[in-house]
Amino acid sequence: MAMRRKDWVIATALTLLLFVYFPAFSYGLVPPRTLLNKLSEGKYLTNQEHWFDQTLDHFSPNDHRQFRQRYYEFLDYFRIPDGPIFLLIGGEGTSNGIANDYLAVLAKKFGAALVSLEHRYYGKSSPFSSLETENLKYLSSKQALSDLATFRQYYQESLNAKLNRTKIENPWFIFGGSYSGALSAWFRLKFPHLTCGSLASSAVVLAVYNFTEFDQQVGESAGPECKAVLQEITQLVEQKLASSGSKVKATFDAEDLEIDGDFFYYLADAAAVAFQYGNPDKVCEPIVKAKKAGEDLVDAYAKYVKEYYAGTFGVTVQSYDQKYLKRTDINKDSSSRLWWFQVCTEVAYFQVAPSNDSIRSSKVDAKYHLDLCENVFGKGTFPDVDATNLYYGGTKIAGSKIIFTNGSQDPWRHASKQTSSPDMPSYVVSCSNCGHCSDYRGCPQVPFAIEGSEKNCTSPDAVHKVRQKISENMDLWLSECVDTGRSFI
Repeated sequence: MAMRRKDWVIATALTLLLFVYFPAFSYGLVPPRTLLNKLSEGKYLTNQEHWFDQTLDHFSPNDHRQFRQRYYEFLDYFRIPDGPIFLLIGGEGTSNGIANDYLAVLAKKFGAALVSLEHRYYGKSSPFSSLETENLKYLSSKQALSDLATFRQYYQESLNAKLNRTKIENPWFIFGGSYSGALSAWFRLKFPHLTCGSLASSAVVLAVYNFTEFDQQVGESAGPECKAVLQEITQLVEQKLASSGSKVKATFDAEDLEIDGDFFYYLADAAAVAFQYGNPDKVCEPIVKAKKAGEDLVDAYAKYVKEYYAGTFGVTVQSYDQKYLKRTDINKDSSSRLWWFQVCTEVAYFQVAPSNDSIRSSKVDAKYHLDLCENVFGKGTFPDVDATNLYYGGTKIAGSKIIFTNGSQDPWRHASKQTSSPDMPSYVVSCSNCGHCSDYRGCPQVPFAIEGSEKNCTSPDAVHKVRQKISENMDLWLSECVDTGRSFI
């Protein structure tokens, strides 16, 4: 029996290659303003590319243009022929494969096939060769959700064809983290007939114009001592910038950031990422030590920024440069321009400095963000957050069978649904290094831990308990799908 399954998997992979392969014409980064995920590099279940023809505009009956969209599949754990299909949503960056994180554990448990669709425009799934503003009008969460629905139908039909059957539905479950976590929740909301349920990890479902809570959470996660030093560093940099701007920027290898707001955003993100991804000691230990030793705090922070944020995470200074964000050619930093377009048109998440007790510079205010949106994309570019929240519901989302999870130290959790409601449980993973998507990745999330191992979390039991809750909900909802023969209740 094991040999037959193995042979079937190999045959399926070969058939799929012949069926959908086109010559190839990357989620893995930390996109602008730290929304995301350089977490999976080099640790994949598969990175073999597959392609299919996707509709460019799902909302025009007259526009029949298509583009090639990339996806990945992993069938080793698939229980043939009726196992569930887990759809992993690609987010605001290049998708390089299916990561060997905690979802692999869930796939083993439930006998699931894993498939992952790259988000339109990102990575190799760009409909256009130029990213000029006019060409970005099809880049939206609404179009992305319809992409997922179209792909889900395509993949189910192609699987049925391979199994020589018709009108059979495998149970589907949808997964996403961060922005793709929001897409996971929104997909269940808008297409409940296409999925048994969704996991929305660190899901930023609330579009926010002035997102002051982000900076406040950074301070809370840092603790009083580290927070005070970070605030002092900001003040010192502001003072030095006033007297010798180019010199202090050069200290951070950031002299190309001519706009001061861009520079201060870069410095703020460099601190936030340590708490977001579960490594608070990386930033706090060296700067608190420098403070106690009477050393130069700006130099100490610059060392951290260059070694950790630019080094370990590989974030480029130019991705914060508005001149660079204007570039319309497809390049290794294109995700920055693309995500800013979504920020500037749909969701905002403007990480502005709180009026009191702020860590980041007051130069990073709403005007800075609005000026950036118009400077990069043209006049009239503005995020209609009210329309976004009206369409999806924000934290009052009225869906069902959606699991929300958040890390206690994650600044993004304040844009997520943190209160449980009937049929939509919300769990917070609590520990000092539980950040973004801890239920997926474990903690800390850098360096990558195979299968999202929680052993290095400061409270492994907290992660384990939330994962048990996730598994229990999935077990129930998938069984209900099987009982009804449908992908919905």
